[in-house]
Amino acid sequence: MDLDDQHEFARDGALPAKAKTLWHGRFTGGPSESLLAYTVSLPYDQRMWRDDIVGSKAHVRGLARVGLLSNDERDDVLRALDQVGAEMETGSFDFAETDEDIHTAIERRVTEIAPAGGKLHTARSRNDQVATDLRLWCKRELRDVALRLVEMQEALLEQAIEAGDTYLPGYTHLQRAQPVLLSHHLMAHGWALGRDVSRLLDTIDRLDVSPLGAGALAGSSLPIDPIGNAADLGFAKAFDNSLDAVSDRDFVAEAVFDLALIGIHLSRIGEEWVLWTSGEFGFVRLDDGYATGSSMLPQKKNPDIAELARGKSGRLIGNLTGLLATLKGLPMAYNRDLQEDKEPLFDSVEQVTLAVAALTGMIATATFNVDVMQAAADEETMAATDLAEYLVRNGMPFREAHAVVGAHVQSCLAGEGSLAELVMADPRLGAEGAALVAPGVGVKMRTSRGAAGPAARAEQIDSYRSMVQSELAAIRELASFD
Repeated sequence: MDLDDQHEFARDGALPAKAKTLWHGRFTGGPSESLLAYTVSLPYDQRMWRDDIVGSKAHVRGLARVGLLSNDERDDVLRALDQVGAEMETGSFDFAETDEDIHTAIERRVTEIAPAGGKLHTARSRNDQVATDLRLWCKRELRDVALRLVEMQEALLEQAIEAGDTYLPGYTHLQRAQPVLLSHHLMAHGWALGRDVSRLLDTIDRLDVSPLGAGALAGSSLPIDPIGNAADLGFAKAFDNSLDAVSDRDFVAEAVFDLALIGIHLSRIGEEWVLWTSGEFGFVRLDDGYATGSSMLPQKKNPDIAELARGKSGRLIGNLTGLLATLKGLPMAYNRDLQEDKEPLFDSVEQVTLAVAALTGMIATATFNVDVMQAAADEETMAATDLAEYLVRNGMPFREAHAVVGAHVQSCLAGEGSLAELVMADPRLGAEGAALVAPGVGVKMRTSRGAAGPAARAEQIDSYRSMVQSELAAIRELASFD
């Protein structure tokens, strides 16, 4: 618009007559300023421009295959789409007042460039267009999140291997429970992330259906080729029901759930590292590049990454609950409410991507205070379960053994002697029992499959590596369809 048009727009609250919308033929006047301000989605959905161009190219090729475009028209429109893509890439694309979303903007620009541009929207609605673009976007972005999670798993594994025989207290109820290898603790988070990767890949598998050709809701009377379009776009299959194709946002809800659960797992890591880096625990020192200071307190070194990972989990949960509330009351086929699916999805992807990158760096560069960790894990009462199991191996029922050891712990806490001394004096335990209380012994007692001691570590590392390799192979397979 020129300056006079902009002034007219501001005065009248409606677009000047020469500014056309996609539906201008049905209306005698332009849309009001307040309608445009309320309905516009361009500020956030323009991130799908690549997907819209890819989808539009496939649609154009499909129209040509069935004779709805000549080869010259096809090539004309494809060149225009390439030009629009280049303008988007370089930031030289000029948006117009009527560009309420990225799909409108691209189509408008194509019709300005190509004589046959007016045929671009033949047999296509923004309903199936948007659904197609969003599925393409999800396939790429969720795959990228999965790859970043694998990088975090690898950082945890590297630190686990570096940790060797280092051990620390394992906690229940945030109370010291039993000693565990640091490697075991780190890989526990890695296994949880592995389930997150698996969920993302399953979500991608379910959303791998092309809606292109469903039209507004009922398909088309024109001889379009949805199956050929699906193959062209790299989708595993085409839709079976046009109503379902344009209204389905299960895949968005599932993706936002996956991302919320990832956020919860990251929050759990964040909470631990907030504790571990505190003076009260002192288990970890953060690299300067992954910590912040205080504007007032010169001595401070703050774990802001860990705190934000903990805090932003609430935002991710909110995105999920908000989206589900939006979807719950919608009748079949497209409703404008579905415009609200993108902001929570885009925000969740962005926040998880940022969090995973920052936490990966924080973990990879951290230094563990081995002496402090092991001293905390060598507290005598941490051997209580091992003492009870010693009695079980000698024939005593576990409940009785639990009571015997519990009484010795109570006596120790009452100042009647060290636990080792009390155990030594008990003929049911004696020297063999007292040896279990010695520093560094408890963690070696964890010998069962998947346990927290050295005996099970090698097998777990092999299994963990195998999981990561399988994940990478699956992600690479997805990438091969681009």
